[in-house]
This record gives sequence, structure tokens and C-alpha cells, in this order.
Amino acid sequence: MSLTRIFRRPDYKSEYTQFLTELRAQKPNLLEQQIAGRALLWDRKQDREAQADFNEGRVPQAPYVYQTNG
Repeated sequence: MSLTRIFRRPDYKSEYTQFLTELRAQKPNLLEQQIAGRALLWDRKQDREAQADFNEGRVPQAPYVYQTNG
């Protein structure tokens, strides 16, 4: 007999899983809303000119930040 058969609890669902199942049943378009919300903050097109300006203005950091040359 394998351990997965011994410890398997098919009838058990955590409160979190039950909550998500009910929420998805109540709001079928929830996934699309999540994707749209993520796109507002993270999925933006890169501006190559701005990125080039940032790279040009980059100052190399000293290997040990707190060391002074004096």
C-alpha cells in the first residue's frame, strides 16, 4: 500500500479552497478582471529612448559602498 493512499483525504477542502471555489462560482469573470488589473501596473510597453537615457546616466557603484577614498 502506498503512502499517498494512506494519507489521501479526498473529502477534505481547506477553508481557503472553499472560499476561492465559491468566489469563482459567484464571479465567473474574476480571472479576466485579475488579468486586466495586473496589466494596469505591470504589463507596459518599454520606452526604448527612456531606457537608453537611464543606461547612459548610470553611475557605477563602488564595490564597498561605505568605504571612503579619504
